[in-house]
Amino acid sequence: MIADQAPATTPGGSPAARPLTIDVHCHVLPRGLPDMAAITGTSGWVTLHHGGADNPEIPFGCAHMRRDGRLFRVVGSNLFDDDVRLAEMDAAGVDAQVLSTVPVLFAYGAAADHALELARVLNDDIAARCRRHPRRLIGLGTVPLQDPALAVEELRRCRDLGLRGVEIGSHVGARELDDPSFEPFWRAAVELDLAVFVHPWDMMGVSEGRLSRHWLPWLVAMPAETTTAICSILMGGVLERHPSLRLLFAHGGGAFLATLGRIDHGFAVRPDLCQTLTQTPPSAFLGRFWLDSLVHDPAALRHLIAAVGAARVCLGSDYPFPLGEQPAGAVLHHAGLDAESERQVRSGAACACFGLDPSALGDPARGARVADAVAGGRR
Repeated sequence: MIADQAPATTPGGSPAARPLTIDVHCHVLPRGLPDMAAITGTSGWVTLHHGGADNPEIPFGCAHMRRDGRLFRVVGSNLFDDDVRLAEMDAAGVDAQVLSTVPVLFAYGAAADHALELARVLNDDIAARCRRHPRRLIGLGTVPLQDPALAVEELRRCRDLGLRGVEIGSHVGARELDDPSFEPFWRAAVELDLAVFVHPWDMMGVSEGRLSRHWLPWLVAMPAETTTAICSILMGGVLERHPSLRLLFAHGGGAFLATLGRIDHGFAVRPDLCQTLTQTPPSAFLGRFWLDSLVHDPAALRHLIAAVGAARVCLGSDYPFPLGEQPAGAVLHHAGLDAESERQVRSGAACACFGLDPSALGDPARGARVADAVAGGRR
Protein backbone atom coordinates (compact mmCIF):
# COMPACT_ATOMS: atom_id res chain seq x y z
CA MET A 1 0.00 0.00 0.00
CA ILE A 2 1.06 3.59 -0.54
CA ALA A 3 0.02 6.98 0.73
CA ASP A 4 -2.51 8.56 -1.63
CA GLN A 5 -0.36 11.48 -2.57
CA ALA A 6 1.64 12.51 -5.62
CA PRO A 7 2.80 15.87 -6.95
CA ALA A 8 0.43 17.38 -9.49
CA THR A 9 3.33 17.78 -11.92
CA THR A 10 4.28 14.09 -12.08
CA PRO A 11 4.74 11.92 -14.02
CA GLY A 12 5.98 13.46 -17.24
CA GLY A 13 7.89 16.48 -15.97
CA SER A 14 6.12 19.79 -16.43
CA PRO A 15 2.31 20.04 -16.12
CA ALA A 16 2.03 20.93 -19.80
CA ALA A 17 3.87 17.71 -20.77
CA ARG A 18 1.67 15.42 -18.68
CA PRO A 19 -0.87 13.39 -20.68
CA LEU A 20 -4.53 14.39 -20.64
CA THR A 21 -6.10 13.19 -17.38
CA ILE A 22 -9.82 12.36 -17.04
CA ASP A 23 -11.29 11.27 -13.71
CA VAL A 24 -14.40 9.17 -14.44
CA HIS A 25 -15.62 8.64 -10.87
CA CYS A 26 -16.60 12.02 -9.40
CA HIS A 27 -19.75 12.84 -7.45
CA VAL A 28 -21.73 16.07 -7.36
CA LEU A 29 -24.91 17.47 -5.82
CA PRO A 30 -26.94 20.62 -6.47
CA ARG A 31 -26.30 23.31 -3.89
CA GLY A 32 -30.07 23.56 -3.49
CA LEU A 33 -31.18 19.93 -3.24
CA PRO A 34 -35.01 19.85 -3.21
CA ASP A 35 -36.77 18.73 -0.04
CA MET A 36 -38.47 15.70 -1.55
CA ALA A 37 -40.00 14.70 1.80
CA ALA A 38 -41.90 17.99 1.89
CA ILE A 39 -42.77 17.80 -1.80
CA THR A 40 -44.02 14.20 -1.75
CA GLY A 41 -45.16 13.75 1.84
CA THR A 42 -43.08 10.55 2.08
CA SER A 43 -39.98 9.60 4.05
CA GLY A 44 -36.56 8.22 3.19
CA TRP A 45 -35.26 11.23 1.22
CA VAL A 46 -31.91 12.97 1.68
CA THR A 47 -31.79 16.71 2.31
CA LEU A 48 -28.78 19.03 2.20
CA HIS A 49 -28.24 21.57 5.00
CA HIS A 50 -25.58 24.26 4.67
CA GLY A 51 -23.67 25.99 7.46
CA GLY A 52 -24.69 29.52 8.39
CA ALA A 53 -26.86 31.45 10.79
CA ASP A 54 -29.68 28.92 10.50
CA ASN A 55 -27.33 25.98 11.12
CA PRO A 56 -24.51 27.21 13.40
CA GLU A 57 -23.56 23.61 14.25
CA ILE A 58 -22.37 23.10 10.66
CA PRO A 59 -18.92 24.56 9.92
CA PHE A 60 -18.76 27.26 7.28
CA GLY A 61 -18.15 25.78 3.83
CA CYS A 62 -19.57 22.41 4.82
CA ALA A 63 -23.00 20.84 4.61
CA HIS A 64 -24.86 17.97 6.24
CA MET A 65 -26.63 15.34 4.20
CA ARG A 66 -29.54 14.16 6.35
CA ARG A 67 -32.07 11.40 5.83
CA ASP A 68 -35.32 11.78 7.75
CA GLY A 69 -33.56 14.28 9.99
CA ARG A 70 -30.63 11.96 10.85
CA LEU A 71 -27.10 12.79 9.77
CA PHE A 72 -26.04 10.67 6.81
CA ARG A 73 -22.78 12.34 5.79
CA VAL A 74 -20.82 15.56 6.32
CA VAL A 75 -19.64 17.00 3.00
CA GLY A 76 -17.49 19.90 1.88
CA SER A 77 -18.25 22.63 -0.62
CA ASN A 78 -16.29 20.73 -3.28
CA LEU A 79 -19.36 18.50 -3.65
CA PHE A 80 -21.53 21.35 -4.95
CA ASP A 81 -19.29 24.38 -5.69
CA ASP A 82 -17.79 24.38 -9.20
CA ASP A 83 -15.12 26.97 -8.37
CA VAL A 84 -13.78 24.82 -5.53
CA ARG A 85 -13.99 21.71 -7.70
CA LEU A 86 -12.08 23.27 -10.60
CA ALA A 87 -9.37 24.62 -8.30
CA GLU A 88 -8.91 21.17 -6.76
CA MET A 89 -8.83 19.60 -10.22
CA ASP A 90 -6.05 22.01 -11.18
CA ALA A 91 -4.10 21.18 -8.03
CA ALA A 92 -4.43 17.43 -8.70
CA GLY A 93 -3.56 17.71 -12.39
CA VAL A 94 -7.01 16.57 -13.53
CA ASP A 95 -8.09 18.02 -16.86
CA ALA A 96 -11.69 16.78 -16.85
CA GLN A 97 -14.12 15.03 -14.50
CA VAL A 98 -17.06 12.79 -15.32
CA LEU A 99 -19.81 13.84 -12.91
CA SER A 100 -22.44 11.56 -11.37
CA THR A 101 -24.82 11.92 -8.45
CA VAL A 102 -24.30 10.47 -4.98
CA PRO A 103 -25.80 6.94 -5.06
CA VAL A 104 -28.04 7.48 -2.04
CA LEU A 105 -30.08 9.73 -4.34
CA PHE A 106 -30.96 6.92 -6.77
CA ALA A 107 -34.19 6.66 -4.74
CA TYR A 108 -35.07 3.25 -6.17
CA GLY A 109 -37.22 2.54 -3.12
CA ALA A 110 -39.45 5.56 -3.72
CA ALA A 111 -42.48 5.81 -5.94
CA ALA A 112 -41.18 5.92 -9.51
CA ASP A 113 -42.81 9.24 -10.37
CA HIS A 114 -41.23 10.82 -7.29
CA ALA A 115 -37.82 9.36 -8.17
CA LEU A 116 -38.22 10.71 -11.70
CA GLU A 117 -38.95 14.18 -10.33
CA LEU A 118 -35.71 14.14 -8.34
CA ALA A 119 -33.74 12.62 -11.25
CA ARG A 120 -34.81 15.48 -13.49
CA VAL A 121 -33.51 18.02 -10.99
CA LEU A 122 -30.19 16.19 -10.63
CA ASN A 123 -29.79 15.74 -14.39
CA ASP A 124 -30.61 19.36 -15.16
CA ASP A 125 -28.05 20.48 -12.57
CA ILE A 126 -25.27 18.29 -13.98
CA ALA A 127 -26.07 19.32 -17.56
CA ALA A 128 -25.93 23.00 -16.58
CA ARG A 129 -22.49 22.52 -14.97
CA CYS A 130 -21.23 20.84 -18.12
CA ARG A 131 -22.54 23.68 -20.29
CA ARG A 132 -20.71 26.20 -18.09
CA HIS A 133 -17.45 24.24 -18.22
CA PRO A 134 -17.59 22.13 -21.39
CA ARG A 135 -13.85 21.39 -21.48
CA ARG A 136 -13.63 20.36 -17.83
CA LEU A 137 -16.89 18.64 -16.87
CA ILE A 138 -18.66 15.66 -18.50
CA GLY A 139 -22.06 14.58 -17.25
CA LEU A 140 -23.83 11.34 -16.38
CA GLY A 141 -27.51 11.28 -15.48
CA THR A 142 -29.59 9.15 -13.17
CA VAL A 143 -32.90 7.41 -13.93
CA PRO A 144 -35.77 5.85 -11.91
CA LEU A 145 -34.70 2.29 -12.69
CA GLN A 146 -37.47 0.80 -10.53
CA ASP A 147 -39.73 1.64 -13.48
CA PRO A 148 -37.84 0.71 -16.69
CA ALA A 149 -40.31 2.56 -18.92
CA LEU A 150 -39.79 5.82 -17.01
CA ALA A 151 -36.07 5.08 -16.91
CA VAL A 152 -35.98 4.89 -20.71
CA GLU A 153 -37.94 8.13 -20.94
CA GLU A 154 -35.41 9.93 -18.76
CA LEU A 155 -32.51 8.18 -20.51
CA ARG A 156 -33.66 9.80 -23.76
CA ARG A 157 -33.86 13.17 -22.01
CA CYS A 158 -30.31 12.66 -20.68
CA ARG A 159 -29.12 12.24 -24.26
CA ASP A 160 -30.96 15.40 -25.27
CA LEU A 161 -29.31 17.26 -22.37
CA GLY A 162 -25.90 16.32 -23.76
CA LEU A 163 -25.05 13.85 -20.99
CA ARG A 164 -22.72 11.00 -21.97
CA GLY A 165 -24.46 8.24 -20.08
CA VAL A 166 -26.06 7.39 -16.78
CA GLU A 167 -25.02 6.08 -13.40
CA ILE A 168 -27.09 3.23 -11.98
CA GLY A 169 -27.00 1.17 -8.80
CA SER A 170 -25.84 -2.42 -8.43
CA HIS A 171 -29.42 -3.69 -7.99
CA VAL A 172 -32.98 -2.44 -7.62
CA GLY A 173 -34.51 -3.94 -4.52
CA ALA A 174 -34.66 -7.72 -5.01
CA ARG A 175 -33.99 -7.41 -8.76
CA GLU A 176 -30.44 -7.95 -9.99
CA LEU A 177 -29.31 -6.23 -13.18
CA ASP A 178 -30.06 -9.22 -15.40
CA ASP A 179 -33.73 -9.17 -14.43
CA PRO A 180 -35.84 -9.38 -17.62
CA SER A 181 -37.69 -6.19 -16.66
CA PHE A 182 -34.52 -4.18 -17.40
CA GLU A 183 -34.22 -5.31 -21.03
CA PRO A 184 -35.89 -2.12 -22.38
CA PHE A 185 -33.33 -0.05 -20.47
CA TRP A 186 -30.35 -1.97 -21.86
CA ARG A 187 -31.77 -1.77 -25.39
CA ALA A 188 -32.29 1.97 -25.06
CA ALA A 189 -28.75 2.53 -23.75
CA VAL A 190 -27.39 0.81 -26.86
CA GLU A 191 -29.80 2.61 -29.19
CA LEU A 192 -28.93 6.01 -27.71
CA ASP A 193 -25.20 5.18 -27.57
CA LEU A 194 -24.98 6.06 -23.88
CA ALA A 195 -22.56 4.50 -21.42
CA VAL A 196 -23.75 3.00 -18.12
CA PHE A 197 -21.66 3.46 -14.96
CA VAL A 198 -22.58 0.82 -12.35
CA HIS A 199 -21.98 1.97 -8.76
CA PRO A 200 -22.60 -0.15 -5.63
CA TRP A 201 -25.33 1.00 -3.31
CA ASP A 202 -27.81 -0.30 -0.68
CA MET A 203 -25.22 -2.83 0.40
CA MET A 204 -26.05 -6.43 1.23
CA GLY A 205 -26.09 -7.44 4.88
CA VAL A 206 -26.58 -3.93 6.22
CA SER A 207 -30.28 -4.21 7.02
CA GLU A 208 -29.65 -7.40 9.01
CA GLY A 209 -27.22 -5.54 11.27
CA ARG A 210 -24.25 -7.86 10.70
CA LEU A 211 -22.14 -5.09 9.19
CA SER A 212 -22.87 -2.38 11.73
CA ARG A 213 -19.25 -2.12 12.94
CA HIS A 214 -15.88 -1.17 11.47
CA TRP A 215 -17.38 0.64 8.45
CA LEU A 216 -17.85 -2.81 6.89
CA PRO A 217 -20.65 -1.81 4.50
CA TRP A 218 -18.19 0.44 2.66
CA LEU A 219 -15.08 -1.74 3.09
CA VAL A 220 -16.50 -5.22 2.46
CA ALA A 221 -20.07 -5.07 1.17
CA MET A 222 -19.43 -2.46 -1.53
CA PRO A 223 -16.90 -4.66 -3.38
CA ALA A 224 -19.31 -7.59 -3.03
CA GLU A 225 -22.16 -5.51 -4.48
CA THR A 226 -20.16 -4.68 -7.58
CA THR A 227 -19.09 -8.31 -7.97
CA THR A 228 -22.72 -9.41 -7.77
CA ALA A 229 -23.69 -6.85 -10.42
CA ILE A 230 -20.94 -8.01 -12.80
CA CYS A 231 -21.76 -11.69 -12.33
CA SER A 232 -25.45 -11.04 -12.85
CA ILE A 233 -24.83 -9.16 -16.08
CA LEU A 234 -22.37 -11.73 -17.43
CA MET A 235 -24.15 -14.93 -16.37
CA GLY A 236 -27.50 -13.35 -17.14
CA GLY A 237 -26.47 -12.93 -20.77
CA VAL A 238 -26.88 -9.14 -20.84
CA LEU A 239 -23.62 -8.55 -22.72
CA GLU A 240 -24.34 -11.41 -25.10
CA ARG A 241 -27.69 -9.89 -26.01
CA HIS A 242 -26.25 -6.37 -26.19
CA PRO A 243 -22.62 -6.74 -27.30
CA SER A 244 -22.16 -3.01 -28.00
CA LEU A 245 -23.38 -1.97 -24.53
CA ARG A 246 -20.75 0.22 -22.87
CA LEU A 247 -20.50 -0.68 -19.17
CA LEU A 248 -18.16 0.81 -16.56
CA PHE A 249 -17.96 -0.69 -13.07
CA ALA A 250 -16.76 1.24 -10.01
CA HIS A 251 -13.95 0.42 -7.60
CA GLY A 252 -11.98 -1.73 -10.00
CA GLY A 253 -14.91 -4.10 -10.32
CA GLY A 254 -15.01 -4.72 -6.57
CA ALA A 255 -13.95 -8.25 -5.70
CA PHE A 256 -14.71 -9.64 -9.17
CA LEU A 257 -11.17 -10.11 -10.48
CA ALA A 258 -9.91 -11.41 -7.13
CA THR A 259 -12.58 -14.12 -7.14
CA LEU A 260 -12.80 -14.77 -10.89
CA GLY A 261 -11.03 -18.11 -10.62
CA ARG A 262 -13.63 -19.32 -8.14
CA ILE A 263 -16.47 -17.85 -10.23
CA ASP A 264 -15.24 -19.52 -13.42
CA HIS A 265 -14.73 -22.83 -11.63
CA GLY A 266 -18.25 -22.73 -10.20
CA PHE A 267 -19.59 -21.86 -13.65
CA ALA A 268 -17.92 -25.00 -15.04
CA VAL A 269 -18.83 -27.50 -12.31
CA ARG A 270 -22.41 -26.34 -11.69
CA PRO A 271 -23.85 -25.64 -15.13
CA ASP A 272 -27.30 -26.40 -13.72
CA LEU A 273 -27.03 -23.25 -11.57
CA CYS A 274 -24.64 -21.00 -13.50
CA GLN A 275 -25.28 -21.74 -17.18
CA THR A 276 -29.03 -21.27 -17.26
CA LEU A 277 -28.87 -18.13 -19.44
CA THR A 278 -25.48 -18.35 -21.13
CA GLN A 279 -22.83 -21.00 -21.72
CA THR A 280 -20.05 -18.40 -22.02
CA PRO A 281 -17.76 -18.41 -18.95
CA PRO A 282 -17.43 -15.06 -17.15
CA SER A 283 -13.70 -14.82 -17.91
CA ALA A 284 -14.48 -14.78 -21.64
CA PHE A 285 -16.02 -11.34 -21.20
CA LEU A 286 -12.81 -9.74 -19.91
CA GLY A 287 -12.02 -6.78 -22.12
CA ARG A 288 -15.69 -6.31 -23.00
CA PHE A 289 -16.39 -3.79 -20.23
CA TRP A 290 -14.52 -1.04 -18.40
CA LEU A 291 -13.37 -0.80 -14.77
CA ASP A 292 -12.26 2.28 -12.91
CA SER A 293 -8.80 2.33 -11.33
CA LEU A 294 -9.92 2.88 -7.74
CA VAL A 295 -8.16 -0.05 -6.03
CA HIS A 296 -5.80 1.91 -3.73
CA ASP A 297 -2.78 -0.30 -4.44
CA PRO A 298 -0.28 -0.29 -7.34
CA ALA A 299 -0.06 -4.10 -7.46
CA ALA A 300 -3.86 -4.37 -7.64
CA LEU A 301 -3.92 -1.79 -10.44
CA ARG A 302 -1.30 -3.75 -12.37
CA HIS A 303 -3.43 -6.88 -11.90
CA LEU A 304 -6.48 -5.07 -13.32
CA ILE A 305 -4.54 -3.98 -16.35
CA ALA A 306 -3.07 -7.45 -16.89
CA ALA A 307 -6.59 -8.93 -16.77
CA VAL A 308 -8.58 -6.54 -18.96
CA GLY A 309 -5.98 -4.36 -20.67
CA ALA A 310 -5.08 -0.73 -20.04
CA ALA A 311 -7.61 0.36 -22.67
CA ARG A 312 -10.38 -0.89 -20.36
CA VAL A 313 -9.23 0.75 -17.13
CA CYS A 314 -10.30 4.36 -16.54
CA LEU A 315 -8.79 6.62 -13.93
CA GLY A 316 -11.33 7.04 -11.11
CA SER A 317 -10.96 8.68 -7.71
CA ASP A 318 -14.43 8.78 -6.05
CA TYR A 319 -13.94 12.54 -5.65
CA PRO A 320 -14.60 14.21 -3.24
CA PHE A 321 -15.16 11.51 -0.63
CA PRO A 322 -12.55 10.31 1.91
CA LEU A 323 -12.65 6.66 0.83
CA GLY A 324 -11.54 7.81 -2.60
CA GLU A 325 -8.04 8.46 -3.92
CA GLN A 326 -6.53 11.84 -3.12
CA PRO A 327 -5.25 13.18 -5.40
CA ALA A 328 -6.59 11.34 -8.42
CA GLY A 329 -3.82 9.34 -10.09
CA ALA A 330 -1.66 8.84 -6.99
CA VAL A 331 -1.74 5.05 -7.29
CA LEU A 332 -1.29 5.21 -11.07
CA HIS A 333 1.82 7.33 -10.51
CA HIS A 334 3.35 4.51 -8.42
CA ALA A 335 2.25 1.61 -10.63
CA GLY A 336 5.29 1.69 -12.92
CA LEU A 337 3.35 1.39 -16.18
CA ASP A 338 4.78 1.99 -19.62
CA ALA A 339 3.89 5.33 -21.21
CA GLU A 340 1.16 3.97 -23.50
CA SER A 341 -0.57 2.04 -20.70
CA GLU A 342 -0.50 5.11 -18.48
CA ARG A 343 -1.95 7.23 -21.30
CA GLN A 344 -4.78 4.76 -21.73
CA VAL A 345 -5.64 4.79 -18.02
CA ARG A 346 -5.35 8.57 -17.80
CA SER A 347 -7.64 9.33 -20.71
CA GLY A 348 -7.73 6.83 -23.58
CA ALA A 349 -10.04 4.35 -21.87
CA ALA A 350 -12.40 7.11 -20.70
CA CYS A 351 -12.59 8.62 -24.19
CA ALA A 352 -13.53 5.22 -25.62
CA CYS A 353 -16.04 4.45 -22.87
CA PHE A 354 -17.86 7.80 -23.06
CA GLY A 355 -17.27 8.68 -26.71
CA LEU A 356 -15.14 11.74 -25.94
CA ASP A 357 -12.94 13.83 -28.21
CA PRO A 358 -9.70 14.41 -26.28
CA SER A 359 -8.93 17.57 -28.25
CA ALA A 360 -12.10 19.14 -26.83
CA LEU A 361 -11.11 18.54 -23.20
CA GLY A 362 -8.90 20.27 -20.69
CA ASP A 363 -8.14 23.91 -20.04
CA PRO A 364 -5.37 25.05 -22.43
CA ALA A 365 -4.20 27.54 -19.80
CA ARG A 366 -4.11 24.97 -17.00
CA GLY A 367 -0.53 23.85 -17.58
CA ALA A 368 0.83 27.38 -17.40
CA ARG A 369 -1.37 28.19 -14.40
CA VAL A 370 -0.22 25.15 -12.41
CA ALA A 371 3.40 25.70 -13.45
CA ASP A 372 3.19 29.27 -12.11
CA ALA A 373 1.71 27.99 -8.85
CA VAL A 374 4.46 25.39 -8.47
CA ALA A 375 7.14 27.95 -9.28
CA GLY A 376 5.64 30.36 -6.78
CA GLY A 377 5.77 27.69 -4.08
CA ARG A 378 9.49 27.20 -4.69
CA ARG A 379 10.40 30.85 -4.28
